[in-house]
Order: sequence, then structure tokens, then C-alpha cells
Amino acid sequence: MADITDLQYTAEHEWVLVEGSIATVGITAYAAQKLGDIVFVDLPAVGSTVAEGKVVGEIESTKSVGELFAPVNGTVVESNDAVTASPELLNSDPFGAGWLIKVQFTELPELLDFDAYTALTGP
Repeated sequence: MADITDLQYTAEHEWVLVEGSIATVGITAYAAQKLGDIVFVDLPAVGSTVAEGKVVGEIESTKSVGELFAPVNGTVVESNDAVTASPELLNSDPFGAGWLIKVQFTELPELLDFDAYTALTGP
């Protein structure tokens, strides 16, 4: 996985790694910490069309239920089955093994860089 300072971010506490026309999406360590112990993850199926800013999945913890938003318009080309089988990966490795989906997109929207995201969440 790329260094977290090289990733792009959303205001909904998701990170995005762009490689060509594929965006790998996950939640940030900040989001995982706020959710607490994650016990269930529901992700969109491969082949699903997703729309920027729309809910595409759900993350449940012992404290609350959070929604996963699509950061880009596109088609899901891969879903991380390891996370659905072991949701705790989002707590232990949110920037690595805890990635959620890969989306093929045609246009990348404006996203936050590391500094802007850090300013949003605090140090």
C-alpha cells in the first residue's frame, strides 16, 4: 500500500489510492477508531455501478453503524472478501489489508490531500 501521505481522502473519512483508472477505497484509521470494534461489513458486488457521494455499503461496529460512500463514479471491479470474512481488519490494518473496494472510474473528482484531511480531523 502507498504511504498514507500519498493517498487522497474524502470528508466521509475514506481514503482513495488511484492507480491508472482504478481507485482502491478504504476507511481511514480515524474512522475505524471512531467506529470502535468493527463486527460486520457489507460491500457492493463486483459489477455494481456506484455513484460519487452515494451509499454503497455499511460498516457495523459494537458502537454504531456507519455508511460507506462511493468517492467516484464507476464500476466495482473488486470487493475485499477478506474484510467481509474478518471485519476486524478495518481496525487492525485500515490502510493495508483492510481496503474495501476497487472501482474503475473515468473521471476523478476533487478529493482532499493528506494535509487537508489532517486539518479536517485534527492532529
